[in-house]
Amino acid sequence: MESTVVQVATGSREVVHDITGECERFAAGTGGDGLLHVFVPHATAGVAIIELGAGSDDDLLAALGDLLPADDRWRHAHGSRGHGRSHVMPALIPPYATIPVLNGRLALGTWQSVALVDLNIDNPDRQVRLSFLAG
Repeated sequence: MESTVVQVATGSREVVHDITGECERFAAGTGGDGLLHVFVPHATAGVAIIELGAGSDDDLLAALGDLLPADDRWRHAHGSRGHGRSHVMPALIPPYATIPVLNGRLALGTWQSVALVDLNIDNPDRQVRLSFLAG
């Protein structure tokens, strides 16, 4: 298995951050067929396969805001207001995704992208582990 870690700066706001390019470059380096596993080793971030750039990323953040409001209801309460919701989010947006790779290319659909989803404004630096399992 080949593996690497990508550093991602998410900043101080909620974000759906496109990591498709990093995934494509890593997969291209393998040159083969297999599976790309994308994993975020953080308790407050997730990985989504979603269309980006057409408003879907903002829609996702709005939907998560409706489902997981940034208020004082959360028992896990340290850091910024509503921080506990960031710890619940990975149950909805898991911290991983697996993508088929064919001849070193991601087998994503036409409008699909790979995104890091991060609601935690208290931690602006993230890691994403990319692992390739040859077929």
